[in-house]
Amino acid sequence: MKPTKPTPPRRPVLRGRAGRHLHGGPLTYAVLIVFTLGSLFPLVWTAIAASRNNTRLSQTPPPFWFGGNLFKNLQTAWTDANMGLALLNTAVVAGTIALGTVLFSTLAGFAFAKLRFRFKNVLMLLVVATMMVPPQLSVVPLFMTVAELQWTDQLQAVILPTLVSAFGVFFMRQYLVQALPSELVEAARVDGASSLRIIWHIVFPAARPAMAVLGMLTFVAAWNDFFWPIIALTQDNPTVQVALANLGQGFVPDQSVIMAGALLGTLPLLLAFVLFGRQIVGGIMQGAVKG
Repeated sequence: MKPTKPTPPRRPVLRGRAGRHLHGGPLTYAVLIVFTLGSLFPLVWTAIAASRNNTRLSQTPPPFWFGGNLFKNLQTAWTDANMGLALLNTAVVAGTIALGTVLFSTLAGFAFAKLRFRFKNVLMLLVVATMMVPPQLSVVPLFMTVAELQWTDQLQAVILPTLVSAFGVFFMRQYLVQALPSELVEAARVDGASSLRIIWHIVFPAARPAMAVLGMLTFVAAWNDFFWPIIALTQDNPTVQVALANLGQGFVPDQSVIMAGALLGTLPLLLAFVLFGRQIVGGIMQGAVKG
């Protein structure tokens, strides 16, 4: 009789769980609720303070529920701070800076990441080195330049100096090094594609997630910028932060009106996140999957 071969042991069948949703436990939801309440508390308390008066805000303990002066204080802040013009100016400034920074940073990042030219590493090092310089050191020569060009109290005085950022160039360069294959660019050049065609059809689609993140960060930073706008602009042509500084003037500043102005200046940002939050998060997740 022929010897029979031992049958190999049967492997256990692993049932896949692809497509099943993961559910967090009670501790996960508790932590999320705590962090959510902690994040919402400053905004809610700003609204509460805006609905009170200055006398109540100076008392101890401070109020933790809404009063009846919210719309009155909002109207006062809107009128005294010229908030309508301030919101329009800030939207123009922040939107232009965000678009310019995303565009120029993507182009420069692509050049530093995939093109070959002399002194590329040295130039990139100089770009990164400018991030070490405090912005306060450039205020005096920058203001002298703005005054020489007769741009004082004009929006271009705030837009042009911050239209390109070293951080944006570095950020886009680091992203495109990994997200954009060099072979794809070389294949496009072999097929006869021009540089503009490569940038429009290859670089921009590959860099879209990073462009969304950079645009969001730049827009928020430009919206909240105070240091340079308070120097270059006046109350006749203000941004939101310059307008809010006007509300704090006086022998006894009305804190409730200041809080109402801060609430008016914050609402457009919240509206932007509500409308475009899904696209921004989707771009971040798309970049994470590609990475």
